[in-house]
Amino acid sequence: MRSNFPSLKTGTAALAAATIAAGGGAYADPEGTLTIISDMSNPGPRAVMEGLAAEFDALHPNLEVDLTIVDREAWKTQIRNALSANPPDVINWYAANRMAPYVNAGLFMDITDWWEAGDYAGLESVRGALTMNGAQWGVPYTYYQWGVYYREDIFNELGLSEPATWEEELANCQVIVDSGRACYTIGTRYLWTAGGWFDYLNMRTNGFDFHMALARGEVPWTDDRVRATFANWRQLIDMGAFIADHQTYSWQEALPFMVNGEATAYLMGNFAVDQLRNAGLTDDQLDFYQFPIITGGLPQGEDAPTDTFHVASGAQNVEAARAFLRFVTSAEVQTRINGPDGLGQLPVNANASVADDEFIRQGFEMLSRNAQGGIAQFFDRDWPAEMAAVGMEGLQEFMVFPDNLDDILVRLEQARQRIY
Repeated sequence: MRSNFPSLKTGTAALAAATIAAGGGAYADPEGTLTIISDMSNPGPRAVMEGLAAEFDALHPNLEVDLTIVDREAWKTQIRNALSANPPDVINWYAANRMAPYVNAGLFMDITDWWEAGDYAGLESVRGALTMNGAQWGVPYTYYQWGVYYREDIFNELGLSEPATWEEELANCQVIVDSGRACYTIGTRYLWTAGGWFDYLNMRTNGFDFHMALARGEVPWTDDRVRATFANWRQLIDMGAFIADHQTYSWQEALPFMVNGEATAYLMGNFAVDQLRNAGLTDDQLDFYQFPIITGGLPQGEDAPTDTFHVASGAQNVEAARAFLRFVTSAEVQTRINGPDGLGQLPVNANASVADDEFIRQGFEMLSRNAQGGIAQFFDRDWPAEMAAVGMEGLQEFMVFPDNLDDILVRLEQARQRIY
C-alpha cells in the first residue's frame, strides 16, 4: 500500500509548526521516500498508523511516505526476511529481549546518538526497555499496565480493602473463598496468562533484577529463590483461589466468571477493561490495584508490554526515519495516539496528557511513580521465544498439577542449558 497522501500537503503550516515544536525543536526537513512496514493490522491500531503516516507526510512537502501494513501474527515470521532483503527504513516491533535477535544479527540500527542528542525528552523512564549492550536500538510509542482488576462492589459487600501486602492478599482471598467464590479468574489455554502470574510473583518474591537475570538464562530454574516463588504461588492454588478448569478457557472465555461474580479479580493487562465494560460492568463495580508486596524492601517491578519503532540497519533514508521517530514520540502526538479515540493505552512520553479514564490514569500514575524496580515486558517477551514456550507450558502444568513442580523445574533447567 503506497501512502504518499498528496492532497494533504497543503494548508498544514500551522500543524507542522505545532508538531515540530512538540518534538522538542526544529530538525532538517526530510526529503525523498520514507518506507515503513507496520504490523498494526487490527482496525483501531491500523487507523492510528495510517493517520500517523498521513500526518507526517503532510508535514514534509518534499517527502513521500510509503506505508505497508502486514498481519500482526504473520509479521513475527516475516520480520527477519524483511530486514535482510531490501529493508524498509522504519518497522514496528517490541522492546527488551524480543528485539535481541535483530540487535544481535545487526539488523536494527544503533540510535544511541539520537537519544543522547535529546531527541526523546520525556522518555527517560522507558529508555531501559530499548537498551541492549549499553546502546539504544529504537523508541517506544505505547505501553499499558498490568495489575489486579477487581469487583469493587463485591469487596465492599465482603468488607475488604485493597491489599498492599501478601498477607493482606491471602487474608482477602480466604474471605472470598469462604463466600463461595474464586479469588481470581484466569484462562490458561493459551499459556501466556500463567506467565503474568509468574512475572508478578517472582518480581515480588525476588525482585526485578533477579527476574531479569532468570530471563537472561543466568539463574538455574532449580534455584531455591525460584522455588520460593512457586511456594508463594502454591499458597493460592491450595486454597482454591483460581477458577476450576482454567486450562480449558482462553482469557476472554474466563471473563464471564468475573462479570457474573463467580470470581472477584483478574490479573490482566488494561486491554481487559473494555471487555468488562462491554459485558455490562460499570466503573462503580470495577477498580484496580497494584500487585501487592511480598518481600519487603524490594522496589516494585511491573509488567508493561511496550510496542516500539526501530530503524533498519539497511535503511536508505536515515534522516527521515530519525524525524519520524522524533515525531511519533513527541508529547503532543503521544497524547493523541494513545487517547480514547486512538490506542486507548498509556503514552510513553511523561510530558503527554493522559486520557480521562479511571484505569488509564491509575496505570500512568503507577508506572510513572511507583515502579522503581523496573518495567518488564512480560514473560513471552522477556524470555527468548523457545524458552518462553517451554516455560509457559511448565507454568500452566504447575497450576493444574502443583505436585509436579520438581519435574517441571528439572525440565525447564534442561531447556535453559540447551537454549542459552
